[in-house]
Amino acid sequence: MNTDLLSALAAFAFVTSITPGPNNLMLMTSGANYGFRRTIPHMLGVGIGFTVMVVIVGLGLMQVFDAVPITHTILKYAGMAYLLWLAWKIAHAEMPDTTAPKGKPMTFIQAALFQWVNPKAWQMALTAITLYAPDRSLLSIVLVGVVFGMVNLPSVSTWTVLGQQLRRILSSRRRLIVFNYSMALLLVATLVPVM
Repeated sequence: MNTDLLSALAAFAFVTSITPGPNNLMLMTSGANYGFRRTIPHMLGVGIGFTVMVVIVGLGLMQVFDAVPITHTILKYAGMAYLLWLAWKIAHAEMPDTTAPKGKPMTFIQAALFQWVNPKAWQMALTAITLYAPDRSLLSIVLVGVVFGMVNLPSVSTWTVLGQQLRRILSSRRRLIVFNYSMALLLVATLVPVM
């Protein structure tokens, strides 16, 4: 891959990783509700899980979608249903307790597996492989995955820090409820382009 294409890939990875989407909104909510340290497994699950997903999609799943288009449609609707359930969970999250935190942030495995039902992650992976690894060689696919991995983790960390900073503002139950419902509605809004 030449340097111009690599630069374009890095820019694409940054823009798609830093912009609002299900992962970033959930990380911001987790940062606000549980703090940065308790959200680290979630962040790592997003970064590593998405990188693995890009490689697996590039190595074979794109051919499955080409051969059996209904599989992509089924995956899309399953992802939408899961995002609606997550939005409900976010809307009903409890007030954070700084002395004895209750509730559980998303685990590494849950966050990594979430990539497989996240419509934005699928669009990012399919577009990245199509544009930046059109030959679908192992080297180009792995390179796309590595670039996303390097760009994704700092991007998602930014959203967690933002959420953590919001934690001070969300010290009252009323403000937390407004925040959680707003985040839940924004998460549902990320489904609009998919529909």
